[in-house]
Amino acid sequence: MNRIQQLFENKSSGILSVFYTGGFPQLNSTIEIAKALQAAGVDLIEIGIPFSDPVADGPAIQESNKTALQNGMNLKLLLRQVKEIRKEVSIPIILMGYMNPVLQYGVERFCFDCTSAGVDGLILPDLPLEVYQAEYRAIFEHAGLANTFLVSPTTSEERIRFIDELSHSFIYAVSASSTTGAKSDFSDDQIKYFERIKSMNLTSPFLIGFGISNHSTFQTACRFGSGAIIGSAFVTMLKNSTDIGDDVESFIKALDRSSDKASEN
Repeated sequence: MNRIQQLFENKSSGILSVFYTGGFPQLNSTIEIAKALQAAGVDLIEIGIPFSDPVADGPAIQESNKTALQNGMNLKLLLRQVKEIRKEVSIPIILMGYMNPVLQYGVERFCFDCTSAGVDGLILPDLPLEVYQAEYRAIFEHAGLANTFLVSPTTSEERIRFIDELSHSFIYAVSASSTTGAKSDFSDDQIKYFERIKSMNLTSPFLIGFGISNHSTFQTACRFGSGAIIGSAFVTMLKNSTDIGDDVESFIKALDRSSDKASEN
């Protein structure tokens, strides 16, 4: 059981996962941000692997990818930074990215270097489910890495249940069939989608992402799933940050997660 599985074993609701791009806003910000997130009480960290064509991401994260690459970030350096993070950070770490850099690195080598660095899981949105099952599942599992799959409002029940069978950590429920980006609230159709997934009584927990940006959207996500993933809003905050430690603390505090903690007791 790795750190992600332990997290969901010990906590069933109100989980907060925060995404940011490695090497943004400065090349060495990756380490400082991870430490600040743990200090602020975040449950799970997702670090983006910078890529030149992040097709699932909206403008804020696309821009952060471009900046990180211009800063000199690459996969080898990111793994070295994660290893440095692990000296002080104990919460689960997921790397999220696209298959092209992983294929260039070498999938098997990448998986075992991730494990060596202290990575607990991966999210690779453009890795087809069938390819994962046929070619990479054994490698991932041998390396002890939990692979997280995405579902969306257009994903069929049959496919969701298939993903549930393959999952060893959690399912990433994308709130809309669009790119990432902060939203102020969810539509009625999105709420129905969340209700549909919840009613399926899946074996795996699910976190809701895309559009989570504030207290209201976080609370709504927690009503249906085990928690939520915040990305674009956090990356935008980092872009304008003058003091990462203080600004991360203020950002997480503004989500006002106290009611979620109370609901667990």
